[in-house]
Amino acid sequence: MTAVVAFFATTASASGVQVRDADTIVVKGTPVRLQGVDAPELGTVAGRDARRWMLNYVRGKAVECQLTGERTYDRYVGVCYAGEQDIGAAVIAAGHALDCARYSGRRM
Repeated sequence: MTAVVAFFATTASASGVQVRDADTIVVKGTPVRLQGVDAPELGTVAGRDARRWMLNYVRGKAVECQLTGERTYDRYVGVCYAGEQDIGAAVIAAGHALDCARYSGRRM
């Protein structure tokens, strides 16, 4: 069963969306791990750059997440979209994360 979580981001840290890092966002209090996205850790320069990119990317965009029903740690796994664009594919295309094909199904 797939659940859908939707929100509109006016800023990256308000109105229902927060960015933990480049592969985890929080939607109305629900942490969502972007399915198939492998981003660098925040303790690295690359990780901080990736988070900054993600903050800028979601700012001002309507975002919807389709949850898979899986969980990892405290997060639900899902594919999130900003309009028609897959956010995970966008962060990978921007060079701030890698496609983890085992989990993405090579959709990126």
